[in-house]
Amino acid sequence: MPLARRYAELLAGAGTERGLLGPREVPRLWDRHLLNCGVLASVIPANATVCDIGSGAGLPGIVLAIARPDLRVTLLEPLLRRATFLSEVAEALELTGVTVVRARAEDHRGTYDVVTARAVAPLSRLARVALGLCRPGGSVLAMKGERAGTELDEARPELDAAGAAECSIERLGADLLSVPTTVVRVVAGASRGGRSSAKQKRSRRDGSGSARGV
Repeated sequence: MPLARRYAELLAGAGTERGLLGPREVPRLWDRHLLNCGVLASVIPANATVCDIGSGAGLPGIVLAIARPDLRVTLLEPLLRRATFLSEVAEALELTGVTVVRARAEDHRGTYDVVTARAVAPLSRLARVALGLCRPGGSVLAMKGERAGTELDEARPELDAAGAAECSIERLGADLLSVPTTVVRVVAGASRGGRSSAKQKRSRRDGSGSARGV
């Protein structure tokens, strides 16, 4: 919690001053941003490698690194001012498991157990890039809003083409948040970037999974 509070101070201060967070978001920083991201920590395997696409102000990547020191988190951010802020935060909070990479997701070369994304792009656009960074059997966790089901339906062709083996919708943090966090989980098949040779298993699950926050 001391690290989480310090991160909240950095977001409300330098993060707001540099335009990474709107001033109107400061009063609802914990519920809408920190806890909203923190509930993802319970659905990520132990000692996993995580890539946070378009990390921005570090949501959810920095939050996950705080909540789960066992994770190795790569914050992928193409804009210099944001990447600079992320590096400063990681240094200030002494998050040794965090690496900041300034690059577009399309240009990054890496393979991860989990790929996260929050408010980056529609799922249909995100699918190929995110799955391309995910190891076979790994998961993409895309934080979405009330249109999650519609986005998933619209993205089916792209997900199939990118080699998705399974898709589900999970709602996390019902015991902590006034509005639970909605996550679209996409499991990478054995053949990324194309149709999986394994039988495609698709299910839409409005999960009741609960999670603990930061």
